[in-house]
Amino acid sequence: MESFEVGAETLSPEAVVAVARHGAGVRLAAGALERIRHGREVIESLADDSEPHYGISTGFGALATRFIPPDRRRQLQVSLIRSHAAGSGPEVEREVVRGLMLLRLATMATGHTGVREETAAAYAAMLSAGITPVVHEYGSLGCSGDLAPLAHCALALMGEGPVRDAEGRLRPAAEAMAEAGIAPVVLTEKEGLALINGTDGMLGMLVMAIADLRALLTVADITAAMSVEGLLGTDAAFAADLQDLRPHPGQAASAANLRALLDGSGIMASHRGPEDTRVQDAYSLRCAPQVAGAARDTVTHAAAVAARELASAIDNPVVTDDGRVESNGNFHGAPVGYVLDFLAIVTADVASMSERRTDRFLDKSRNSGLNAFLADDPGVDSGHMIAQYAQAAIVSELKRLAVPASVDSIPSSAMQEDHVSMGWHAARKLRRAADGLSRVLAIELLTAARGIEMRAPLAPSPATGAVIAGLRATVPGPGPDRFLAPEIEATVQFVTGGDAVRAAESVTGPLA
Repeated sequence: MESFEVGAETLSPEAVVAVARHGAGVRLAAGALERIRHGREVIESLADDSEPHYGISTGFGALATRFIPPDRRRQLQVSLIRSHAAGSGPEVEREVVRGLMLLRLATMATGHTGVREETAAAYAAMLSAGITPVVHEYGSLGCSGDLAPLAHCALALMGEGPVRDAEGRLRPAAEAMAEAGIAPVVLTEKEGLALINGTDGMLGMLVMAIADLRALLTVADITAAMSVEGLLGTDAAFAADLQDLRPHPGQAASAANLRALLDGSGIMASHRGPEDTRVQDAYSLRCAPQVAGAARDTVTHAAAVAARELASAIDNPVVTDDGRVESNGNFHGAPVGYVLDFLAIVTADVASMSERRTDRFLDKSRNSGLNAFLADDPGVDSGHMIAQYAQAAIVSELKRLAVPASVDSIPSSAMQEDHVSMGWHAARKLRRAADGLSRVLAIELLTAARGIEMRAPLAPSPATGAVIAGLRATVPGPGPDRFLAPEIEATVQFVTGGDAVRAAESVTGPLA
């Protein structure tokens, strides 16, 4: 597994996914270590100052007015971590924890946090050893960053609390670290704050969601093409000159995908003549590139925000380049929270359109001559009737998940933190939404494949035919009713594992 250098340059989204999701290791760049040492020198120069400095010689949050004497400052940092490690609920996923740890390390590597070299090195060693602190679903308000989730990670760095080792076993942090040869860190001035004041959890989830949604939006073009084909729709509306009249880049990309996917379709050719009196299709077919394209453009905007955030140093206070230690508000999660909510909205809408196409296949009055519910023997068999129910249930859930979290501020810390972003919760619901979209698209793909095959002897396009052939490696074709849930799950894996896109691209070449 590749190891990534942290602190030489801004982390790429691909590096975040590799470390978080695929377990890649990390190492601190030489330049990062030099910056960390410089930032630490600034903190140590203030440690004995008679003037109070936030996070160094004062309490935190609403308790910032209390001056802490030198002999209590290490306890101050330890107490901060223990008290802030106050999450509750189920464990969050391993990749989420690894993502937030990596991004916190990246901020340490800027030298703006004031941590010691050994603290950052121990954090990197935990990531490379696959030691993952237990972090809980609830606890972050997204301001001052993801405090509770990051505090659980800092607690493990101190050798306290539970972790999962590289094999996923639940163990005491001290035991797992000792086995990996990592000494627990004894925190000193400023380090507790530096380990928890960041938007790292919500940012890591945003980066991974962007990767997931980009892949799913290509699948959405594939399923839309299959539905247009299987429902005897027209591809005339996807012509490049028509798309150019409204020059949104995402729309152009989706329409180009549809044209490539439908090229050479015998089914499409079968109804192009003057005997076809239909002049336009329903919106769920005709407007597929407008909706999926707008979703693509929203993902592009979210990626721009993520790129800026990946290039940021989020902490409070920060050590500036000229040696000042200044309080700031950069830990507020609004920029990330907003785009997380935007993505939940478009995820719900793409799924909603997909469900409408599936429903069209099942309605004998609208499916252009196919059996009711695509059943083998309608009345005896129910076909995909209840698969669409499952789809509709997921779409309904996605609409609820599309309600923005970022408008739901709630005050905390005795009104010191009187406006918060709820970015963590925006990220949590987006992860659930992306999973839902993958299932909705899988059911459309499964249904469209069945509908296309029921058009035999008419032949699908080479691209959609390749997708159907790939699906049939694990899911059988039309016939009497079978236990459907395993076939749906196998199709979900066909979608999320990238097999559907690879099958299509084996004919079309790279799709957008």
